[in-house]
Order: sequence, then structure tokens, then C-alpha cells
Amino acid sequence: MLYNKRYIHPNSSEWVVFIHGAGGSSVVWYKQLKEFKAHFNLLMIDLRGHGKSIDLSEAIWKDEYTFQEITMDIIEVLDFHAIPPAHFAGVSLGTIIARNLAEMEPSRVKSMVLAGAVTRLNIQSRVLVFLGNTFKKGIPYMWLYSLFAFIIMPRKQHEESRNLFINEAKKLCQKEFIRWFKLTKDINPLLKYFKEKAINIPTLYVMGDQDLMFLEPVKNIVEKQSNSILKIVEKCGHVVNVEQPKLFNQYALTFIQGQT
Repeated sequence: MLYNKRYIHPNSSEWVVFIHGAGGSSVVWYKQLKEFKAHFNLLMIDLRGHGKSIDLSEAIWKDEYTFQEITMDIIEVLDFHAIPPAHFAGVSLGTIIARNLAEMEPSRVKSMVLAGAVTRLNIQSRVLVFLGNTFKKGIPYMWLYSLFAFIIMPRKQHEESRNLFINEAKKLCQKEFIRWFKLTKDINPLLKYFKEKAINIPTLYVMGDQDLMFLEPVKNIVEKQSNSILKIVEKCGHVVNVEQPKLFNQYALTFIQGQT
């Protein structure tokens, strides 16, 4: 089973489940921990091959990963701890996994908070995916990961979140990176399906105004979905919860408390 850690609130029956992005770990939520655990029960998870789940991959998982299998990893943890319907917070690729969980088992999801949400791959991101697939076996994965991190988070104020993801990604190995990168072929078909099939779950998108690769598609989705809200954080890039934790926490806590 995936590495996970719970924080139990003495009075609250509400749960928030945190899902990190590719190359990261539950460590990326460290600026949320103190404020969120003051209000809710928390479940922090390291995805397969990431963080403290890294030693499990060779023993348990097959060579080919799918979004359904990765989502089932999380459902296994929810079942093991008998977690009731919960609020889910995702960042970057973790937003796709959270949305997929809501698709597979909507009764488990009370609401979603999606930071740096990936809802469509634009031309620039598709070029990155193509380059990654072309060179993923020929050059060290950290070269590729660091390049992608600089392209997605290029500015000085993005440095902390960029370095955090790069340092966490160093815990991966080349084989694990390739397994995850192969998932990119499934992203656009899955996102297209999500776009065509709206779900009736309250959703808060929190995006940085400098998240140029992913912000516009989120704007388009929110315009069409009555149960979605968009908060745009100024002078902020892709990893909103790390770059602007005060605003992210404020928006997310207010939103989740409104769904309880």
C-alpha cells in the first residue's frame, strides 16, 4: 500500500485528502499542514514510486502505469482507513488524479480544491511531451525533469516551488520516471473526456496568474461549469500552494468549510 500519514482532529468528522503531482511527494503540502489540521482530519499520500512510496514500485507495480491503477492505489488507502466521503486537494498532475477519482467513485468526493490544475495540454505542453517521449530513454531523467520545471516555473518567484519539486524528483529512478512519463499519452484523451462529462461536485480552482501553460483552459472550464469557482492569485506561478500559501489556504479553507 502507498505510504500515507493521517492527522486526526479531536472534534471534526471532515476529511481532506491531499494528492501531489508527478515528481513531488506529500512534502509539497507542508505549508498547508498547520492550518488545515486545525480544522479537519487530514490524509497525506505519497503516490507510487514517489516520496516514501518509492521502495514499493519494483515489488508491486507492473511496468505500464495507467491513471485508473494510480487512482485505485488511493482508493485502497481510503478503504484501509475507512475514510468517509472527503474533500480532495490536488496540485498539478494530482488534479487529474483527483478528478479521475471523482469520475470513478463520485460518492467518495464531497468537493475538490485543484491548484495549478491541468485541464488541457496546449501547444507548448504538447511539444514538451513530445520531446520528453523522444529523449526519455536516452538522457538522464533529471535533465528532462529540471528542464520541464524551468519551463513551467520560469520566474524568480517560482524558485522555491521549482526547487522543491526538483529535489523530490531526485528520489525517483530513471525507470520510474519513464513509467510516469508514459502516462502523458493518456492525458489528452482523459482531459477531453472530463471536459465532455461534467460532474456535480463543487470544485475550487486556484491558479497563479503566471501559470501561462494551464490558466486559460481552466478559465474556459469554469465559464461552463456552474459548480466551479476560480481564484486567480497575482504574481504567482504553477504551484500556488507553495508560492502563495497564505492566499491558497484562505481560499481553500473557506471553500471547504462552505461544503461541510
